[in-house]
Formats: sequence, structure tokens, C-alpha cells
Amino acid sequence: MALTPEDVVNKRFQPTKFREGYDQDEVDDFLDEVVVELRRLNQENEELRQRLIASDARISELQRAASGPAAVEAAPQPQFASAPAVVAAAPVVAAPAPYQASDPNAIDPSNTNNLLQLARKLHEEHVREGIEKRDALIAEGHATAARIVSEAEEAQRTQINALDQQRVSLETRIEELRTFEREYRQKLKSYIEGQLHELEATEVTSNSAASAVAPGSASFASASFDSGPVDSAPVDAVPFDSAPFNSQTPPPASYQGFGGN
Repeated sequence: MALTPEDVVNKRFQPTKFREGYDQDEVDDFLDEVVVELRRLNQENEELRQRLIASDARISELQRAASGPAAVEAAPQPQFASAPAVVAAAPVVAAPAPYQASDPNAIDPSNTNNLLQLARKLHEEHVREGIEKRDALIAEGHATAARIVSEAEEAQRTQINALDQQRVSLETRIEELRTFEREYRQKLKSYIEGQLHELEATEVTSNSAASAVAPGSASFASASFDSGPVDSAPVDAVPFDSAPFNSQTPPPASYQGFGGN
């Protein structure tokens, strides 16, 4: 008798008395695993059996479909001598008869070809759509990369232009400072030379006044002792304050072109 999963499930054992036996829970767990495996094997066997039956039916259908046109062509051969035109036309009309008289579950080769063509067409369409999507993604990636590079180059050019403007501005200010330095040095030199010339002229004037005062004082002393009192007269001397003094304004000590900067 074949063993089925139901037999394993419904099997009952008599409990033992006065002697040891297997653990009932372990035995039940093992039997549950056996039941699951038996059910799986039975299902696989049933599927394989159905597939075998379907394959046999398909082989029979194909054999009948292949033998049908041969039987139709062999039937009208005795009539070739009397009516060749009718015999020639007979296979064309009688050819679809075997397909119509066959089993409704039979496979029509024309339908199979149509299905193959449809499947091939769908495959080609999917492949074409995949290629189009790939090309679109690649083009989009290239466009995005070009845009990012263009923006980066534009930002770089903007920064370079700003730095160039700052450089030109700094160079202009440096040149102005150098010009101010040259002019300041020249003015300071002229101012110092002018002060030195004025100092030398003041010394010469002082020496001339001193030499003019000395003889007048001697004659005044002799006259006062010899001829009595003499009215005092102003000394004919050039006063110190009357000496020419060409003062010059010193140059400014700060550069006005950068006032407050």
C-alpha cells in the first residue's frame, strides 16, 4: 500500500507501559517534517505527470498536423490522368481540412509563428526603447556636465576679472605713492636748502652790523672825553629785524591723495 501524508498524520501509536520509549513530542515533530516533505514530493510528481501528458499530447498533435497534408496529397493521385487541373487545385482547398477536423486543443503552426513574430516584435520594441532611454540619459549627462563646466569657467573668469581690477587699482595707488614720495623729497630738499641759505644770509648781515658798530663807538668815546657832552645820535646800523628773510612754507607731511584711506 502506498504511503500518503494523510497516513502519516493519522497514524497513532499505542503508549508503552512499564518500559522506556521515544519522546512523543520529538516523534510528532519528525512526523510533521516527513509529512511536509511527502506533500512536496507528491506535488512535484503531479506537476511532472501533467507536463509529461501535455508533452505527449503536443507531440501527437504535431504528428497529426504533419501527416495531414501528406494524406490529402496522396488521396487524389489516381485522378491525375483524367483531370489534372482539378487535382492541382484540390490540395489548396483540402489543406485546411485536417486543421479544422483535429482536436480543438491542437496547436496551429500559423498561430505559433504569429506568436513568435509578436514576441520578436515586442522584444525589438523593448530593446529600442532601452536604447533610446540610454541615449537620452547619456545626452542629459553630457549636457549637465557641459553646463557645470561652463558655470565653473564663468565663475573663474569673473573672479579673475575682479582680481585684475584690484591689481590695477593697487598698482595705480602704488604709483601715486611713489610720485608723492619723489615730490615730497624734492620739496623737502628745497625747503632745507632755502633755510640754509637764509641762515647764511642772516650770519653775514650780523657780521656786517657788528663791524659797523665798532668804529662808531670809538669815535663817540673820544668825542665825549675830548669835547664834552655830545648829543646822542642813533647808531647808523642795520637793525636785525630789517635783514631780508625769505621764509618758505615746508611741504605737507601727509599725502592728500589718500586722505582717510
